Amino acid sequence: MLGRIFKAYDIRGTYPDALTDMMAWQIGYGSSKYLLGDAEAGGETTPMMKNVVVGRDMRLSSPSLTKNLIQGINDHGGHVIDIGLCDTSMIYFAVNHLDCAGGVMVTASHNPPQYNGFKLSKRKAKPVGESTGLADVRKHAAMVDKATVVKAHGRTEQRDLWLAYAKHVRSFLDMHGEKLKIVIDASNGMAGTMIPKIFGKGGALGEVPGLKIVELNFENTKGVFAHEPNPLVAANLAQVKAAVVAEKADLGFCYDGDADRCMVIDDKGHEVGCDILTALMAKHFLAKVKSGTIVYDLRSSKVVAEEAEKAGGKSVRGRVGHVFLKQAMADNGGVFGGELSGHFYFKDNFNADSGAIAMCTVLSIVAKSGKKLSTLLAPLQRYKQSGEINFNIEDKDGAMRALKEKFEGKPGCTIDELDGVTIDCFQKEGWWANIRKSNTEPLLRLNCEAENAKTLEKALALLTPGLGVKVDH
Repeated sequence: MLGRIFKAYDIRGTYPDALTDMMAWQIGYGSSKYLLGDAEAGGETTPMMKNVVVGRDMRLSSPSLTKNLIQGINDHGGHVIDIGLCDTSMIYFAVNHLDCAGGVMVTASHNPPQYNGFKLSKRKAKPVGESTGLADVRKHAAMVDKATVVKAHGRTEQRDLWLAYAKHVRSFLDMHGEKLKIVIDASNGMAGTMIPKIFGKGGALGEVPGLKIVELNFENTKGVFAHEPNPLVAANLAQVKAAVVAEKADLGFCYDGDADRCMVIDDKGHEVGCDILTALMAKHFLAKVKSGTIVYDLRSSKVVAEEAEKAGGKSVRGRVGHVFLKQAMADNGGVFGGELSGHFYFKDNFNADSGAIAMCTVLSIVAKSGKKLSTLLAPLQRYKQSGEINFNIEDKDGAMRALKEKFEGKPGCTIDELDGVTIDCFQKEGWWANIRKSNTEPLLRLNCEAENAKTLEKALALLTPGLGVKVDH
């Protein structure tokens, strides 16, 4: 039963059928055993090394799951610092701010309301995925029996960290004396709690001078969603796009359920690609740290690497997924990193991702420039992109092998297998592409970019035969 809800990067399932309160207790016990053991193995002996930070999102099932999770941690002997309702990025802050063994966020991120789950972080808020500890948590959880285990007596305390967290997040915001009007769609998720506490009148630091916020879908106590809390789905952005235009706002933001990601809407009501945002923010951070390194999702536009080089920095392609991007940030001393999924990583945020800090950075860039966001983005949108195209096929490996063989040795083309297969024929033919396998479905995912629309069409004609049946996914 437990095996079904453990995914590559987190734990997730529908409540209460696939994910139960008893499982939450088991996962709490297993998480404590892993996190405390990992900290001890790392030579950590500070008093805080028996502490695990726990937070939760606004889902109606979260209080019950959190209660059982905490009991499991305590029964193993771990102490809990319960920070209550929060965005996932606040867990990363708390683990580092309090120097704890790790943290657990009760959330199903962008999934529909009937889902819930857990995101785990260890020391320094390093992500816990299948290959970095989650398999151990699953093993520990599966082997423990609540009825027979000898229970320890860990303690739990509630702590309010909003003031410290607000100061940290707002340290990335500089309005440069300008006034900006923005629309924020909280998707009835944790941004409805986080935004008022960090940027609002009743928050720890009060309102931000010069910043006017138009709120959409901030109510998050009833389990009712105006749309699914997934800003990567274009239909879920319709409301915020319309509001930006109607309100004549400078820009808009749409957050996912646990508010660690946000999509940006420009002043014309257009969605901004996250790789284009990575390029924009790369210049911002490289202006502060000359010759710094930018880490980016290998599906991203060539613009990212080009802009990093123009700004005097370096760039490093990374595998898709927050486990890999965070590791690439650490390995390369990255000052900033970005993914197409809307996760943005900051050296001064413990290499962790934050939707709120991403918003602060974009606002600072726009305020400093004195220009419209659409004007700033125009020079960066110089190539044509296919977006991610999905193909249904059973023999994923065979199709990728055939595609690789098709282009191997072709003059002017290079191939690498950092993550899937990347074929780069840009220098000679004006296009490049990445093809990756889905971890959970019989799907291949294609991303292609070209110097113009005609070249993109030709490239897709070369690439798509043999990939399977195109699907909307």
